[in-house]
Amino acid sequence: MNAPKRTTVGIVGAGPAGLLLARLLHQAGVDCVVLETRDRPYVEQRQRAGVLEQSTVDVLRASGAGERLEREGLPHDGIELSWSGRRHRIDFPKLTGGKRVWVYAQTEVVKDLIKLQLADGAPLLFQATATGVTGADTASPTIHYTYEGEDRTLTCDYVVGCDGYHGVARQAIPESALTTYERVYPFSWFGILADVPPSSDELIYAHSPRGFALLSMRSHTVSRLYLQVPNGTDPNAWTDEQIWDELDARFAVDADWKLQRGPITQRAVLPLRSSVTEPMRWGRVLLAGDAAHIVPPTGAKGLNLAAADVTVLARAFIELHTTGDDSALAAYSDTCLRRVWRAEHFSYFMTSTLHSDPDQTAFDARLQLSQLDRIASSPHAAAELAENYVGVAL
Repeated sequence: MNAPKRTTVGIVGAGPAGLLLARLLHQAGVDCVVLETRDRPYVEQRQRAGVLEQSTVDVLRASGAGERLEREGLPHDGIELSWSGRRHRIDFPKLTGGKRVWVYAQTEVVKDLIKLQLADGAPLLFQATATGVTGADTASPTIHYTYEGEDRTLTCDYVVGCDGYHGVARQAIPESALTTYERVYPFSWFGILADVPPSSDELIYAHSPRGFALLSMRSHTVSRLYLQVPNGTDPNAWTDEQIWDELDARFAVDADWKLQRGPITQRAVLPLRSSVTEPMRWGRVLLAGDAAHIVPPTGAKGLNLAAADVTVLARAFIELHTTGDDSALAAYSDTCLRRVWRAEHFSYFMTSTLHSDPDQTAFDARLQLSQLDRIASSPHAAAELAENYVGVAL
């Protein structure tokens, strides 16, 4: 593919945020280029989130990337909370006026967007390694990158960093101009993929004296499960039998229910942290997704926040393109941060309510149980959880 030298919007990173932004801009006739360090197979195999909010599904449909999602995605009308040997279902449509979520892996979203982009979209260059961004405070910021063995530049009107917390777009902003708020959790998630049908039609979030557990899925035949473990845990130190035994213990309920076991095909340990960087724009460099904020996966917000960022950003660029009005672009950071902090709070609430902190006391544990009892007994508390889980409207 030819390497363009000039574009309106230069996008660094071909994760779901960068790809979705490029698709929305291309549909509206706004010139853009996507640069991605990794090759296509690597990008399409990165395991990440799997729960899509209603608004994320809506924008994927509008972008033309909803066909396979409609066919293969798993719509979910609720989740189950498990504690003290019992379960309580949170009914999303009943509590939110008809909203639901979908289970559809981020890898599949990325595959769908890449296919569209390469078929008829703006330029998408794999193995194009961005090495820096200069001129962030000028009218023509420039992305410096290597591609096909050569050093190249891409001059832009705007640069959007969708390249993560350690990406070059973020580094283009003076450290003195940014404030980062962060929380690091004293535990991790041990995640597995298993070739076995899910043991529940809906996700189960389990509070247990032994630690948190989550039952999720990737399809009708593949289960995705998580265990809370200490930071630094070696995933290879556990046998398959030990993993299933621990999951059994944490999901145990006083009912006729059994966790189905099967071959474990993937395993990894994921540290948990929360992070928000403000502002999300400096000069003509704008940050989206993990470049600006990170949430623990307990609230299922990471991919959805990234999609929300670029939806707001695409609208702002389209308004500038069609009317010359840059007010929405100027308000981008403030607009997104309101949603980001709501999602951060919800993710913190879910994490702190369901996990066992290594330093927590018996008093702290009783408070967690009281909170779960409150959700089960109060329609108002259940509705608050449901509304945050399905996502705030864009």
